[in-house]
Amino acid sequence: MREIDNICRLLDKGENDKAIRLLNIQINTHEADDKLYYMRGNAYFKSGNWQYAMEDYMQAISINAESPAAEAIKMARNILEFYNKEIFCQ
Repeated sequence: MREIDNICRLLDKGENDKAIRLLNIQINTHEADDKLYYMRGNAYFKSGNWQYAMEDYMQAISINAESPAAEAIKMARNILEFYNKEIFCQ
């Protein structure tokens, strides 16, 4: 899929907003593709929008329990727990 390759290049270059827009289009036509939700979750995560990232990871997992999103959501939770502890320890 050329479009997926293009999205991957955008993510590699840090052009997360463009990647998210393209992923939105792909998800609208392929809504049962867990990889698209995982990729968009990664784009949101890189953009600092952790809530949307977590939602997309959970959607990917609901489609495919063996999605790489299962590992990504664990990592994201660990990071969020770390930051939340920092906020309260100041």
